Amino acid sequence: MASLKEIRQRINSVSTTRHVTSAMKMVAAAKLRKSQDAILQMRPYDIKLYDILRHINIRTNDWVNTYARERPKRNMLMVLIASNRGLCGSFNANVVRDATDLINHKYYDFYKNGNLDIIVIGRKIEELIKSRGFEITATYHDIFDNANYKRAAEIAQDIMDDFYAEKYDYVQLVYNRFKNAAVQVLTEEQYLPMEISEEEEENSKYHHDYIYEPSLIEILREIIPMCLKTHFYRAMLESIAAEQGARMTAMLTATENADQIVHDLRIEYNKLRQSQITKEISEVVGGAEALKE
Repeated sequence: MASLKEIRQRINSVSTTRHVTSAMKMVAAAKLRKSQDAILQMRPYDIKLYDILRHINIRTNDWVNTYARERPKRNMLMVLIASNRGLCGSFNANVVRDATDLINHKYYDFYKNGNLDIIVIGRKIEELIKSRGFEITATYHDIFDNANYKRAAEIAQDIMDDFYAEKYDYVQLVYNRFKNAAVQVLTEEQYLPMEISEEEEENSKYHHDYIYEPSLIEILREIIPMCLKTHFYRAMLESIAAEQGARMTAMLTATENADQIVHDLRIEYNKLRQSQITKEISEVVGGAEALKE
């Protein structure tokens, strides 16, 4: 059984940890509010761009942009987006677990033949993916230092250039999509070639008659790269907001667990102290009785 001194030391240690996790929870909550506002403002813009693209797509069959053209899959790229830091529950591990499952099953032939490259965004996920024995083609960790559209567009342009040069025939994104503070949705998305569904536009009750200048083809050349860069930036914002939500939830759980441990330790401390006091009183009473005899 632990002594009173050892229990006091454990209480102090857990209390210190509790202060740290509580502070991290509040910091994550503040960052979550900012990240959540950013993604909620970004989503409608990204969705509207794709709506315009679908509108153009069903009115022209002259595909001049290779970003949306299907071709035989010989080489593929997988882009994993997670975090530079830990202490956010299973946020990073979920992305690595899903990517590992995809590589070992769905894309095993690409991996076995050396036709699968991996790009990671996040230092923690880089460590985890390397521990699984996979090689990494490129890393982009600096974007988390100052997440902005310009940097995201640069990374997206590098990927688009490789696809345009036919270095890759298929590009997939794997990241956590933000749903709310407590829920992150693991997402697998085909990034290139672009998937442009005509059903949503055709089934919509709203049909807008746009005037296009200079022409549909010229607009198509401009809007597809814009859509790709915007969507990549949206994926980054989704992941950042999801990370802060996961960290806030993880730190909240850790703080509650620390409170419970401290509560249990104090009960144990009081019981042990009461036991020692009772023992001392018994010894005093026993000594007094012995003196009387």
